[in-house]
Amino acid sequence: MGDTTGTVREWNDLEGWGVIDSPATPGGCWVFFSAIVSEGYRTLPVGGTVTFDWEQVTDQDGYRYRATRVERPR
Repeated sequence: MGDTTGTVREWNDLEGWGVIDSPATPGGCWVFFSAIVSEGYRTLPVGGTVTFDWEQVTDQDGYRYRATRVERPR
């Protein structure tokens, strides 16, 4: 699904993953750094707002949703 707005709940810089909360992805949406649209080092600010595309999965580290593309506000 596309163009969902969410808030970054947590981000692990060392491992390159985090969780985005939104009404469209109850329980949280898992995100890996490779899904972030950015040049250079890719990270997300905890508490920051992002827009993202996601897919429903059986299990991704305990989450039912996985982000496929994430953009930070410009």
